[in-house]
Amino acid sequence: MLRSQVAKKTPLGREAKKIMDAGGLVSDEIMVSMIKNELENNKECKNGFILDGFPRTVPQAERLDSMLKEPGKGSLDYAVEMQIDDGLLVSRITGRLVHPASGRSYHKTFNPPKVPMKDDITGEPLIQRSDDNAETLVKRLVTYHKQTAPVVDYYRKQGIWRGIDASQQPGVVWKQLLDVFDEKKTGGQGILASKLGLTKQ
Repeated sequence: MLRSQVAKKTPLGREAKKIMDAGGLVSDEIMVSMIKNELENNKECKNGFILDGFPRTVPQAERLDSMLKEPGKGSLDYAVEMQIDDGLLVSRITGRLVHPASGRSYHKTFNPPKVPMKDDITGEPLIQRSDDNAETLVKRLVTYHKQTAPVVDYYRKQGIWRGIDASQQPGVVWKQLLDVFDEKKTGGQGILASKLGLTKQ
């Protein structure tokens, strides 16, 4: 939702981009306003939604919960924490390349494009996002450990927190994430993962 608003250059998106480029965190008011707008106007959110990287503080979580209590908004099923060592995270993020039009992502080391800095499908240029640099990322990690870590305890108390070791192979991480989504529907039987051929028969 945030990236969409930034890409569309909406007033909220432009304000958020300035903060992100400086390595800061977008304000609670801006983020919750964006989420509310998407839930009310984006048809893709009709049957559910995923928030990536939000909430980052306990006040944000409380503000989000308050907004979701409004008629027709629903509630959160799970809060998933992707757990990974800071050093490994820095190496992964700083090597990330993106194809802006499709959102396809590559990595300079772990998943390089066939032709340097070119999208495999279209041949169009790849970019490195302005906030995907070591200096900005280190600032964000300091803020994360200070402000965001308590959010884990907030959602643990609600009984909806789940942790996943994100240092594993992508397929393993994806399967474990699907298992979390399955919990509400099946009690953890892994139907989504099974349909995608990610479980042993």
